[in-house]
Formats: sequence, C-alpha cells, structure tokens
Amino acid sequence: MSDQAPPDGFTLHARPSPLTTPWMPFYKRVNPRSVHLGVWLAQKHCNSRGLVHGGFIAALSDNTMGYTCGQAMKADGRPISGLVTISLNVDYLGSAKLGQWMSWEPELLKAGGSIAFVQALVKADGETVARANASFKIMK
Repeated sequence: MSDQAPPDGFTLHARPSPLTTPWMPFYKRVNPRSVHLGVWLAQKHCNSRGLVHGGFIAALSDNTMGYTCGQAMKADGRPISGLVTISLNVDYLGSAKLGQWMSWEPELLKAGGSIAFVQALVKADGETVARANASFKIMK
C-alpha cells in the first residue's frame, strides 16, 4: 500500500466489491456528473511480466463509468435501481509503471430511456494510456 496522499480532490473510496478488494486502496473524486477513480500503481495491479494488467484497467474502467452514469442520472433527477454492463471496450494506447498515479476520467455521453453510453480516458501521471467506452442497461 502506498503511503502517498492522493492528488487534491480525491478521497478514499470505500465501496469495494469482491473483485476490487485485493486492489485497494482506491480513491475517488466525485463531481456533480461524474465519479473519477484513482490509484497508486503497485505490484498487485501487475501481470507476471511486471506490467499493469489490462484486466485491471478494464475492471476499473467499468467501475468508474458505471458510477459516473449513476451520478449523472441522479443529478438529472432520474431515479434508477442499478446499471448492468452491456458492452465494454478498451483501447490500450500506452503503458504505466509501478508507483505512478493512475486515474480514470469518465464522461456520460447519453442516457436514453433504457441504455446509457459512457466513455473514459485512463491516465498514468497525466499521460493517456487507455481509452474505454461502455454501454449500460438502465434498471428501473
């Protein structure tokens, strides 16, 4: 676990799931229409070659885009009971190193009556290393 403080505006994220618990701690920055996640990269986020694992990037992309969808819909006064991922795509554009700050910067593109579309940039120390997009089924 890193003893480094997160960047300004980030606080400890206290909503782990069985999948993400081994990768904790995560940090979050909640805005009126988005929820950004961030983490100091450690060995537990890597594959056997010592590179940050693509599955880790994909899983946290799915999380942050889902949280963002819910946050934006709540801001719009649209009650929902949950979201289910329909599709998730990640384009890997670069690599990240241990010790870097990795952050997810999501944006809701459109929330229709039953499906929402979200995208996110994944950055390591400010450099884009992946781009993700997803669609979610809106549960009512």
